Amino acid sequence: MQATVSTFNSDGSATVLRDDGVLVDVSAEAVTAGGWRMLRPGQRVTLERSPDGVVTALRRPVL
Repeated sequence: MQATVSTFNSDGSATVLRDDGVLVDVSAEAVTAGGWRMLRPGQRVTLERSPDGVVTALRRPVL
């Protein structure tokens, strides 16, 4: 699922707006698992989720 970064926090966590309109909090661990050091609002990302729906990584968007 793809999303747009809404906010990037000083602790490394982020809030993203999924394409279906739902805001999702993403842990700093999930941000770094995707290889990011920082994100900017408006940036597109792809959410990688575990079977129970928890975001485990933010990846570069698939075009």
